Amino acid sequence: MNQSFLDSLFLIGGFSPENFPDLFYPVTIAAFVFLVVTVVLYNVQTRRLRHHPPLVALQEWLFWTGLAFFGLLLVYAIFKFYFVFVLVTLVIGIGTMLWIRFYRFPPLIMSYNSILKREQYLSQKRYYSPESTIRSKSKARPKSKSKKKKR
Repeated sequence: MNQSFLDSLFLIGGFSPENFPDLFYPVTIAAFVFLVVTVVLYNVQTRRLRHHPPLVALQEWLFWTGLAFFGLLLVYAIFKFYFVFVLVTLVIGIGTMLWIRFYRFPPLIMSYNSILKREQYLSQKRYYSPESTIRSKSKARPKSKSKKKKR
């Protein structure tokens, strides 16, 4: 079978173990494993980071992108789509996940961290100011009647 690269993109029978014996099982198994890992990480991380909205939003973006990306790869393997769909999905899916993780959310996380630092500084300043440790002089207390009677 002497085929060109373009011919292999549109093979009859599509993305199947017969047409792509070296790629089919690794791609399909990796898509299934990464789909399971994506769902597990989403559940664990959203519970752990529930008090930090930008980090939860990052996990949601990664979850929905991973669900669509890895789910599509599994659908392509089951229904034997043309290999061109697999390649386009791989490029777009990996690119989207990298964009989410390294371009979209780092500025939001950095600004959220600066807000947290500012809140932490202000709360420490409020509770640990030198004035709060110095006792103020109180007015002279009137002596109680019970002490006066004993004299």
